[in-house]
Amino acid sequence: MAKSTVAIVRAKEYALPELRQAVERILGLLGGPEKFVPKGAKVFVKVNLLPPPSPPERAIITHPVFVEAVLTFIREITPHIVVGDDVHEAKSFEVGGYKEMCRRLGVELLNLRERGFVEVPLNGGVLKSVYIAKAVREAEVIVNLPKLKTHALTTFTGAVKNFYGVIPTGLRTALHGEHPEPREFAQVLVDIFSLVRPALTVMDGVVAMEGPGPANGTPRPLGLILASSDAVAVDAVAQAIIGLDPLRVWTTYHAHNRGLGVGDLREIEILGESLESVRARDFRLPPAAGEMMGRVPTPLTRWATRHMQAQPVVIQSRCVGCGACVRACPTGAARFRGKRAWIDRKKCIRCMCCHEACRYNAIDLQVDLFGRFFRAAERWVYRDRR
Repeated sequence: MAKSTVAIVRAKEYALPELRQAVERILGLLGGPEKFVPKGAKVFVKVNLLPPPSPPERAIITHPVFVEAVLTFIREITPHIVVGDDVHEAKSFEVGGYKEMCRRLGVELLNLRERGFVEVPLNGGVLKSVYIAKAVREAEVIVNLPKLKTHALTTFTGAVKNFYGVIPTGLRTALHGEHPEPREFAQVLVDIFSLVRPALTVMDGVVAMEGPGPANGTPRPLGLILASSDAVAVDAVAQAIIGLDPLRVWTTYHAHNRGLGVGDLREIEILGESLESVRARDFRLPPAAGEMMGRVPTPLTRWATRHMQAQPVVIQSRCVGCGACVRACPTGAARFRGKRAWIDRKKCIRCMCCHEACRYNAIDLQVDLFGRFFRAAERWVYRDRR
């Protein structure tokens, strides 16, 4: 596989003048925006607007000022730009700061369900067909603007997983239920990614999320932007920055092995800041197991994964009874007991949909003793090897 190039630049805060300079520099390192976006092309810009509505300060969504900085350069090449994601409520665009930003720039903002989805066949690792947003299929160029975050099920969510948002919400819930193991679910994510293949990925790592992401972790200032034509390589470099071995993260492992991008750091050329100069050595990872099992036999994988995966537990004192977790659960494990939610452990498949949906930090992720020990051993081994 040929080498891929990933550029890294620093950007301390979400101030538009500074971000414009940083984006101009990072695109310049890669050959300029014209290298990825032909003049007059129809461009779809995929952002991360994880439902329910979230303000940008919580580091759950791609920051709108970051998106604006990128859009200003694309608008110099083409006026045909659609910014979108599939969200439950149109309010997400307003709360997230996108409605005003896109209005000011004269750029179309689209909830993908409004234009519908089309079934697309594929020969995937798991999926044989999937419904993809029509706006994505109609675009001539796709620009990917993910957020650098941890994820309770897949350990990391970034460039590849961002495209899980181009399929319908109901299908997303169903696929979680049908493929609960991290290794297999990652194949689903890579199957979807294989149909999209963005021309350019620019990752928002100015303020990342650490701990139990993607919605209930802690904002972590990193002051970084990553970019490449290879989304898999962007994920790999981002994972290395926060202390993960990329080829032990299932999405990167599968995408690399299927030739959809480069996940091996030895095959990635880094421009701008050096990898060593930007490593976050104390970055808190989620209590999950997804990246660990790439080299062990399947029976052992299943046994160890069950221990290492966290179990969602409702913290009753924080629960407000909003019902978001109940609506998100694909198996009915999350339901009401009186005015508060609770989770039936026998029905729970640990897909973390409830944790992702909760905006009140009312769902804790708990790992048993063996899982905590194995997780600590993994971190120690990887740091020693690195």
